Amino acid sequence: MGDDSDWMKLPVDQKCEHKVWKARLNGYEEALKLFQRIDDKSPEWAKYQGIIKKFVTDSNSVAQLKGLEAVLAYVENANVASRTVGEVLSGVVCKVFNQPKARAKELASDICLMYIEIEKADIVQEELIKGFENKNPKVVVACVETIRRALCEFGSKTVTLKPIVKVLPKLFESREKAVRHEAKLLAVEVYRWIRDSLRPLLQNISSVQLKDLEEEWVKVPSSAPRQSRFLRSQQDLRAKSEEQQAVAGSDENCEDVADSAPQVDAYELLDPVEILSKLPKDFYVKIEAKKWQERKEALEALEMLAKHPKLDNGDYGDVVRALKRVIGKDTNVMLVSLAAKCLAGLAFGLRKKFGMYAGDVVPTILDKFKEKKLVVVQSLQEAINAVFLTTTLQNLSEDILAVMDNKNPSIKQQASLFLTRSISLSTPSTLPKSLLKPLCAALLKQVNDPAPEVRDAAFKALGAAMKVAGEKAVNPFLADIDKLKVDKVRCVHTYTQLKSEVYIPLSQIHLNSDVGVAKKGKPGAEGGAGAKSKKPAETKEIVETELSVEVCDELAAAVLPASCVKMLDSSNWKERLASMEEFYQVAEQIDISEMPCQALVRMLAKKPGWKETNFQVMQLKLQVVAVVAQRGRFSKTSASVVLDALVEKMGDVKCGGKAKDALTAIGEACSLSWIAEQVVSLAFTQKNPKNQAETLNWLANAMKEFGFTGINVKAFINHVKTALGASNPAIRAAAISLLGVMYLYMGASLRMFFEDEKAALLAQIDAEFEKMQGQTPPAPTRGSTKRTGGQEEGEEAKEEGGAGDIMDLLPRTDISDKITEDMVSKVGDKNWKIRKEGLNEVAAVLSEAKFIKPSVGDLPITLKGRLSDSNKILVQQTLSIMQQMATAMGPALKQHVKTLGIPVITVLGDIKNTVRAAAMATLNSWVEQTGMKEWLEGEELSEELKRENPFLRQEVLGWLAVHLPTMRSVPSDLMLCVPPLFGCLEDRNVDVRKRAQDVLPVFMMHLGFDKMNKATGKLKPASKDQVVAMLDKARALIPAKSAGPAKAAPTKPVSSVHPAKALTLKWNFGSPRDEYVEQLKVQMAPCVAKWLQEELFHHDFQHHIKAINSMIECLEEEHEATVACLDLVLKWYTLRFFDTNTSVLMKALEYLKLLFLSLSKHNYHLSEQEANSFIPYLVLKVGESKDVVRKDVRAIMGMLCKVYPASRMFPFLMEGTKSKNSKQRAECLEELGCLIGFYGMSVCQPTAAKSLKEIAVHIGDRDTSVRNTALNTVVTVYNVCGEQVYKLIGNVGFTQIRLNALVQSQQAEPSHVCPVGEFYLDLDLLEQLESDQTSVVLPDLVQHKLGDLLDPVIIPEPKLRPVPTHFDELHAGPSSTINLVISQVASGDINTSMQALAQLFGVAQLAKEASMGVLKDLVQGLVTVLLDPRIEESQDGQQLIRSVNMLLRRLFKASDQTNILSALLVLLQDSLLSSTVSPKFSELIMKCLWRMIKFLPDTISSLTLDKILLDVHNFMKIFPKDRLRQLKTDMPHHTLKILLHTLCRLEGPTVGTHTHY
Repeated sequence: MGDDSDWMKLPVDQKCEHKVWKARLNGYEEALKLFQRIDDKSPEWAKYQGIIKKFVTDSNSVAQLKGLEAVLAYVENANVASRTVGEVLSGVVCKVFNQPKARAKELASDICLMYIEIEKADIVQEELIKGFENKNPKVVVACVETIRRALCEFGSKTVTLKPIVKVLPKLFESREKAVRHEAKLLAVEVYRWIRDSLRPLLQNISSVQLKDLEEEWVKVPSSAPRQSRFLRSQQDLRAKSEEQQAVAGSDENCEDVADSAPQVDAYELLDPVEILSKLPKDFYVKIEAKKWQERKEALEALEMLAKHPKLDNGDYGDVVRALKRVIGKDTNVMLVSLAAKCLAGLAFGLRKKFGMYAGDVVPTILDKFKEKKLVVVQSLQEAINAVFLTTTLQNLSEDILAVMDNKNPSIKQQASLFLTRSISLSTPSTLPKSLLKPLCAALLKQVNDPAPEVRDAAFKALGAAMKVAGEKAVNPFLADIDKLKVDKVRCVHTYTQLKSEVYIPLSQIHLNSDVGVAKKGKPGAEGGAGAKSKKPAETKEIVETELSVEVCDELAAAVLPASCVKMLDSSNWKERLASMEEFYQVAEQIDISEMPCQALVRMLAKKPGWKETNFQVMQLKLQVVAVVAQRGRFSKTSASVVLDALVEKMGDVKCGGKAKDALTAIGEACSLSWIAEQVVSLAFTQKNPKNQAETLNWLANAMKEFGFTGINVKAFINHVKTALGASNPAIRAAAISLLGVMYLYMGASLRMFFEDEKAALLAQIDAEFEKMQGQTPPAPTRGSTKRTGGQEEGEEAKEEGGAGDIMDLLPRTDISDKITEDMVSKVGDKNWKIRKEGLNEVAAVLSEAKFIKPSVGDLPITLKGRLSDSNKILVQQTLSIMQQMATAMGPALKQHVKTLGIPVITVLGDIKNTVRAAAMATLNSWVEQTGMKEWLEGEELSEELKRENPFLRQEVLGWLAVHLPTMRSVPSDLMLCVPPLFGCLEDRNVDVRKRAQDVLPVFMMHLGFDKMNKATGKLKPASKDQVVAMLDKARALIPAKSAGPAKAAPTKPVSSVHPAKALTLKWNFGSPRDEYVEQLKVQMAPCVAKWLQEELFHHDFQHHIKAINSMIECLEEEHEATVACLDLVLKWYTLRFFDTNTSVLMKALEYLKLLFLSLSKHNYHLSEQEANSFIPYLVLKVGESKDVVRKDVRAIMGMLCKVYPASRMFPFLMEGTKSKNSKQRAECLEELGCLIGFYGMSVCQPTAAKSLKEIAVHIGDRDTSVRNTALNTVVTVYNVCGEQVYKLIGNVGFTQIRLNALVQSQQAEPSHVCPVGEFYLDLDLLEQLESDQTSVVLPDLVQHKLGDLLDPVIIPEPKLRPVPTHFDELHAGPSSTINLVISQVASGDINTSMQALAQLFGVAQLAKEASMGVLKDLVQGLVTVLLDPRIEESQDGQQLIRSVNMLLRRLFKASDQTNILSALLVLLQDSLLSSTVSPKFSELIMKCLWRMIKFLPDTISSLTLDKILLDVHNFMKIFPKDRLRQLKTDMPHHTLKILLHTLCRLEGPTVGTHTHY
């Protein structure tokens, strides 16, 4: 290809790899056009995936420039571009950033940013930071500039700041001015995003550079930076940003859309400092010294170390105990203060890691508050506040409560103040009622304390609790104190500012951490705990006293214009309209803190007030109420002023909509649960029916918007019943619509309240419920749940007694006294009519009570007897009563599951469909209330499955298939159901077998494949094979586990998991990045002890060795625990494969060998997930340079095949042959040869041909060891499958030649078996020799013509020699003699094999010893030889066929007649079942059977008819008459008929006695 005309004809991808630079340039140009034209899912992209790196590393600068343009288009448009990021970026950094052309650098930078846009920011950032280490300063400058540009455009949420900040100081130390300049620009850009959090991280750079930075930082705009370029997954965010910027150019209008600067915790950007090793060696001696100066010296040394803002984790137990002793026992107050500061520093530096020590130091600090010196108290406050931030109030509550009764008032005061600060940092979820109750009880004692400072501190704590938990939660605890004290608590609560009293040291302020500094929020939102809690601060209930008219006028006049106030009561409607317009403008513009809500709404009532006749004025009044409620601190007191008027206007045609809006606004301000009850009560005092109907309609809509939290169900039901009884149809329709909405939240239990209504009305209610069937409650859009989501609603409902569990709210009746002895005796009477009467009475009691308590006397035992009643009508009635009972009793029904629930399962076996359907309906209604756990515990369910009732088994298995997938976990007793389940898999009934197969994956989901597979060990061999095959098939169908149980009518909306929380990285990498290590660390945390977790993820390899030793010691003891988290254990060891320390690697391999040996002993099988996360990385170590490592890896490979199928191992090894490491390629090829040699060609995946072609390619490898290993592997295949290897490999060229040469050389070598004479056996002679203690020298076989088999065998005179010492072991009987002959039968020479077989079956006594299995295999092999087309083509083919036929005749005559006949029947059965067997094979087997039938008159006496008839029976089970007729020929059926007819003819009637084998 010397001229242009040659390479111009090549495809584009080949041009791009051409050695001529012009060809490559032309290829890049065409590729660029192609990339801009083709679809993103086109298969063309894959062609360039492997060569795209060469585009950027081209040695010709002109071609490289065009190649970079093509790469940019490829990354932008290709769907496979993300797979090339690593190799392309490494080429960009090394080969492009050092180029002098600015255009090349610009394109390279654009490629980097484009990779970020397609979601590969982490890898791009990693490669660019690697470039900071490049020796060429041009590369460093380009890398820094690219990272700065990425941060500027994509923002700090996409570009991770921690690794950047970490390397910034090093960039400032560079000798190159250009590098330092770019570092300064990068530091300024980082400052734009994290502001002052960057300052402490750059304190170590030179003062001159820091000064320059400070000057640049001052110039940075104060407005928050925003993302200007978006990832592919953020295109919706981009569209919103562009839309808002088009509408309004100001930054404020796109605040929520663009990526404003996130709140960055500088603590997370810091590297931890290890201080334990830096403590003075005599620290513990000095801190206990008698001289206070020495103690002070030790504490000062610790204080200096504890000032580091982030401390490395370690064992601080001794240090904390030393500080505790100083605080608790030292008499020098200066040292106590110093120790408290050290303790605070440790707590701030360790954060949550200090939590384990919190319980030890808090009691000591609280007790030390008896000190009165201010400096000591402040230090102790700082220390205890810092300690609290590392733990929870729940953990410290006992310590706090213990000192609340202390006699020292200072201790009680400081404990209450600490409680105030702690509560202000809490949220409603961390302050549950179970914690609030004892704390409030202790504080209420202190409000009566004689010391005023103690009382004030207690009031502050109670006010903080009311602020966080809400009045509703705290008010019940205040019932026993007088009104003045309650008012004081409420007053304190009103003015409490959360986090206001938290003492944070000044040194911590600059960190802007989440432990003590309120995060910046939007205007109007409270910082601190209010911003972080689930319920925002603005949803807290506002308490306001009722103001007099004069005070209201005065307050309103202060904010309203005088003209507005004057014209409010004007007789001219236009003036009143103008006045209301001014009023509305003031309400919209006034500052929230200055808005007197109560005064403003009272002004609206000024004459004519709510009797206003002009609808325009009235509409404005209603709008003013809505605005005041939305913007101001609107209280229930203010709401009470206007609610009556609003309800009165609900039915107004012109003003009704505005009235509803006002009510909705008040509902957001005061909670729907309160306003709804008030509004409904007021509505039914109205005479206008339209007001009542519209109020109910508004309430139905409000429930959807606010959710059902806190709704008073009982009060609502009473009002709804009143509405249902109204004469106006509109009111009834509105009430029914409201019931439909309530049904979404309450479920079917709601209907029970209305069963007494008229049938027509009940039908309308049922129709409304049917409309709502299957719908889920909408997510709340208003109120507190608007910001917290549906999950908090459910939690809040549970705590506050709202709609979280509606069944618990309902009043229940104790009916045990109504279940009289007379009623029980009636239900058990002999007369079915009296029994029916008794059941009617039970149903009447349940209907009357509606909701009942679980105490029902003897009713369960009584009803259980009726489930087995002979009268099926009574059984159905009993089931109906049990359904009624389930709905009435609710979840408390669990205690009756064993007594009354399990007998329902027995009814599922009834022969009548109607009874079974009623039983299933009852069962489902019970499970809806109780859940499945109680049903699965114990042996009752397994005993039911053991009943050989097909109806019962079908129904129960179907029921389990529905309910088991909804469970997160199951009791261990479910394992008891496995043996009956296996029995169902072989049940006679087709439907039972089908149901059992359907439920098999569900059982496996909970129990695991290994447990179920192990349970098959108790089955019979024939059954075991079938069940194991079904288990393997079901293994691929295992469903995913449910997040929780589902119910037919959920009582609360189920919130889904946030996608970000569910996201996990796939364990697939070239080298492990930090995020993989962190993910594994998080996953292993709940699985291993804390100390072991620290050792496993320590940065020092010595700790890794220590952890491995511990795991080796407890491997056998903790086998089950290891298996439970085996995937995580294997993942951790894959990380060790990337360690450079040989000691760790060898220790890891030692553990792995022991682990797989243990797994093999326990018959464990690796799952796909476990294998995929481990084997690929083990294959990498096969190419290790150290022999000792490779030896251990190969040993582990061998063990793996015992716990994981070799066929599944094969693809991993094939992938390893593609490595660049020649040792790895050679070792993988050798391992592949071992697998094929040991397991045969079946291990080759996906196909033998494809695998062998890939292996044969390596015969031309440039490395000698790889070539030789590949050649040996192919020769191994040749030894397994013979000449077929050439067909499998195909046309490989040189491979064929080299393989032929190697095979011929091996065939030219002398054979190990050299027959020199004919082999024969004489049993009489053998017996004589045994008695004479002499031995026969058996001559070897010689090769001769097959035709000689027809001639008489000449037996030479035996040559005698002394008997060897092991003769008795070798010739103990006929069986050992057969083994001797087998060595000749197994010869590779067919003539030798035929002669040995002829000799073997020529001796009747030996032939009789052959088992059915041996005969089956032998006949199959001989018939296969007869059908082989190659036999006819060979020269001696006819002689060979004649010999085989002759051998078969001898075989039929000499072998055991029962065994040979059974073997032929099984062969016929297998051949008919297999789709790959030739029809001629079946014909030959049937001919053999006909020949055997001819011998039956002579051999009938030696036959074991029981065995023959059993084989015929098994054959007919698999091939019933219908299936036999579907075969292409009826000869098999005809053959069996002849066999049976002959047996019956010869045996007569006695043949029937042989059918009980």
